[in-house]
Amino acid sequence: MRATHPDLRPAERTLRAVVMHRAAMLALMSGLLAGCSSTPGHYPSLQPRPAEQTDPRLPITRPMNDRPVNPALAARLDALVGKAQAGSAAFDAAASKAEQIAASAGAPQSEGWIAAQEALSAALAARKPVAEALADIDAFAANTLQTQGGIAPNDLAAIQNAASIVGGLDQRQAERIKAIQRRLGS
Repeated sequence: MRATHPDLRPAERTLRAVVMHRAAMLALMSGLLAGCSSTPGHYPSLQPRPAEQTDPRLPITRPMNDRPVNPALAARLDALVGKAQAGSAAFDAAASKAEQIAASAGAPQSEGWIAAQEALSAALAARKPVAEALADIDAFAANTLQTQGGIAPNDLAAIQNAASIVGGLDQRQAERIKAIQRRLGS
């Protein structure tokens, strides 16, 4: 059995219960609302951001950075390609001489073979400008990437083109050296 206050009539007890119930609900709701914003301040909107409104299935119409090649970069790359091409001409002369001497070289350790080895060493030394230009292009690209945090698409294409040209020269020179080495048995 429930204990009730003897001085209250049933209607007063009901009214008192309703008031206490409402007061308890108000206190509970107040506590819940206070928990939602415990610190005062400006809060970001929960509305979708512009990037969230873009359909990810749509194609990208242009690169984000579609500027022309940096003139300083283009000049530096042209200089490196020019250096490699000039060095390639010197290599061609040295490699041709080594090929001629290797064609008439005798047995290993003979005077003709030793002369061919010396000519081969001169051809290897003549590869230096191309190897340096290729290394400089790679280092330049790496430094640009590191200092700028990225490379613009047109700058990257220029770097790749220069590396392709100089890399082709390097590959051709390496093949000629290997052919001379095979001929000499080294």
